Amino acid sequence: MSLNPKIRDWRGKTVWLVGASTGIGAALAKALHERGARVAVSARSAQALQAFADAHPGSLALPLDVLDAGSVKQAFAELQRHHSSLDFTLYCAGTYTPMRADAFDLANANHQWQVNYQGALHWLDAALPALLRQGHGHLSLVSSVAGYRGLPQALGYGPPKAALIHLAETLYLDLQPRGLAVSVVNPGFVETPMTAQNRFDMPALIQPEQAAEAMLAGYAAGEFSIHFPKRFTRLVGLLRHLPDALYFATVRKGTRL
Repeated sequence: MSLNPKIRDWRGKTVWLVGASTGIGAALAKALHERGARVAVSARSAQALQAFADAHPGSLALPLDVLDAGSVKQAFAELQRHHSSLDFTLYCAGTYTPMRADAFDLANANHQWQVNYQGALHWLDAALPALLRQGHGHLSLVSSVAGYRGLPQALGYGPPKAALIHLAETLYLDLQPRGLAVSVVNPGFVETPMTAQNRFDMPALIQPEQAAEAMLAGYAAGEFSIHFPKRFTRLVGLLRHLPDALYFATVRKGTRL
């Protein structure tokens, strides 16, 4: 059953991707441009964004800092000066530092919370009023399977990703009756600068381009929850339903942590 309108033709659609300088965001920006979308890319790295715009005619580079609400609003205002409406927007900004309780770092934990979750609120604050006025559009948030349940080394990363899932579910309930689509993307392991920090074998590791194609397939199917690679994310999803004692024992055995 489709929970959102199916997006199969991106030609002429205006899309705004926040967190698009590297990794999944950059790969999706390229894939959408190839499909005829009018792509606007945002992140902190103005140089990387401009390089993308130069290589993909018709694209917009809109630098911003997701921790600065004014910066995000300014970027969205610039987007509106070029395009009268917005068809799709994605929050893909993120940061990750492995952390366990015996090496808790408050400043780092706060930073991960701010980038991974609070930045999404700044994105919403900028784009949501315009989307509500126009009465159509699609908001998508990139979370992670790390947000499903607690995992070792995810003390700073997992909680804000869990919050993003909750946020997407609540937004869907509020916005779907208003004509807006909402989706949440929960990747497994994708080879990016963030996952390069991991010092363990990452099961079912995929490339950003594969992640982008999986996301496009999810949007084409009208899915609310888009997850990949399914051979891994289905297994992690099943773990959510285990009783606590069995879950903790399974995770300890599987991760050896």
